[in-house]
Amino acid sequence: MHSIDEIIKQSDIDLKPIFDNLDQIEYKNTSKVLDAFKESKISEAHLNGTTGYGYGDIGREAIENIFARVFKGEDAIVRSQFISGTHTISTCLFGILRPGDTVLSINGKPYDTLDEVIGIVDNPSSLKAWGVNYEQVELKDGKLDIPAIVDRVSKNDIKLIISQRSRGYLYRDAFTIEDYEEVFKEIRKVNKTAYIMVDNCYGEFTDIKEPLEVGADVIVGSLIKNPGAGIAKTGGYIVGKKELIDLISDRYSAPGLGKEGGASFNHNREILQGFFMSPHTVNQALKIAVFSAYCLEKLGFEASPRYDAKRSDIVQMIKFQDPDKLVKYCQGIQAMSPVDSHVKPMPWDMPGYTDQVVMASGSFVSGSSIEISCDGPIRPPYVAYQQGGLTYQSGKIAVVNAIMSL
Repeated sequence: MHSIDEIIKQSDIDLKPIFDNLDQIEYKNTSKVLDAFKESKISEAHLNGTTGYGYGDIGREAIENIFARVFKGEDAIVRSQFISGTHTISTCLFGILRPGDTVLSINGKPYDTLDEVIGIVDNPSSLKAWGVNYEQVELKDGKLDIPAIVDRVSKNDIKLIISQRSRGYLYRDAFTIEDYEEVFKEIRKVNKTAYIMVDNCYGEFTDIKEPLEVGADVIVGSLIKNPGAGIAKTGGYIVGKKELIDLISDRYSAPGLGKEGGASFNHNREILQGFFMSPHTVNQALKIAVFSAYCLEKLGFEASPRYDAKRSDIVQMIKFQDPDKLVKYCQGIQAMSPVDSHVKPMPWDMPGYTDQVVMASGSFVSGSSIEISCDGPIRPPYVAYQQGGLTYQSGKIAVVNAIMSL
């Protein structure tokens, strides 16, 4: 077994070709974002916000135009009033679905916080309570089970097909753009009418294409993850077909009001700057994830994805098989975070989760997972889910400290 110092020194050599490839992805995505800013003629006036009803907010309108251009959608709604990814996804689901409709998850059960939204866990305000049916197709060996998916959607009674790009608290790979291109192509051979939604959280700018470019109809994400770059203080986005954005906008506000109102206060500058910085910040987070996997694999731990694997989100999983090691690793990340480094995270009953969760998040924006963070449910096989990092060097320091804490 090598010492941690030897591993770090060797990583500079072994990881260079991987980092060079990540730099190329960053360059292409930065070019897309910059082109959208230029096409939208962003000026100082767009950086200012509005109050009250928020009518005629040119900055907010420019933001939504930029998101639609970059992610290749017909329209977008991007608002600081979305309090989380879960809230944004919920708004999307309730906007599209009606009583008697069926929604199908093609990757098994979605993320834990959607259990009560869907009605997997009883809640009087869930989709189930409103008469929306839910079904799921389980993964096969951690992959999308395309034959089973095609068989189910061929009945043409599905209103909405949903998929979660990132892994959530499941020990599986994130779905790549190539994965989606293959499955969406097969779905459309047998079903032309069902809408396809992708929860794009943690996946933005990890590749040179986004899910809308390979057949999705609408994508959803959070601004305190990748597209906010640690600058946006809150918010979420939904991009896709105009007919869907219109429906979702009426759910966001009220029927007939749509997305014409909604004060942006002083958030336009932060959202615009965050989105501009996002390709670079995501690149930094990916490099931290690769470095983490490299070191931990050399030390004998199981990491997923492996350090040299293709990535489709910013999440790095480390399997500890030991609750104490999971907690200590998270505490090691927290101890080298820029905010609340003196705090020692402990497992607790976090709202929306069925197991206790330990969560390290010493971030400038509370709960931001594009900043260095690490968490995991206290259940076998005791996996840490590490994500984010605003700069490679600060993330590297935190990871080394977490390793040493073991």
